[in-house]
Amino acid sequence: MKKLKQNITRILAAVFILTSVASCDEVGDTEVGGTSVKAMSGDWFVQMSVNGVVVVDYSLLSTYNTAANDGKDMWIEDHGNLWDFKVKSPVTISSLSFAGNDLASSIVHDLASTPNVIETYDVNVNITEGKVTKNGATSTGGHTVDGISFKAEFSDDPGTIYEIKGYKRTGFIEDEH
Repeated sequence: MKKLKQNITRILAAVFILTSVASCDEVGDTEVGGTSVKAMSGDWFVQMSVNGVVVVDYSLLSTYNTAANDGKDMWIEDHGNLWDFKVKSPVTISSLSFAGNDLASSIVHDLASTPNVIETYDVNVNITEGKVTKNGATSTGGHTVDGISFKAEFSDDPGTIYEIKGYKRTGFIEDEH
């Protein structure tokens, strides 16, 4: 019995030592880094206006990387707050600009009020004069932050140019909308 306890103790000690050594093995550079469009990505509080008249007050808009992570495109999504669109727009990282014509958006909604009914909203968007400006905006709380602005024309309202402009989300309560 004593010999069995010694063998079990030795095996446990060996397993402990092997796992300790293996857990300290360095696998190279583990720094996560960022995405190719990180300088243009984020959540933004934006207003939408037509001819200088605000038609949608501060609402959330997001810009983020595509799966390709090649610095050529980014997603622009309004989460149904402005027009209900999500498009992949070409970008120029060096100038922090973006624009594109006839950008296809197809949003699928599960209607909570009617089970098993799905509604699809298809729209094409022309985006012009898109720009992210570092430290180019002031939040409603008075903080200097990045700004975003662009013009959009939607295929289901041709001829109307919507101006979308706002600031990067800070996380401060006074800047939330």
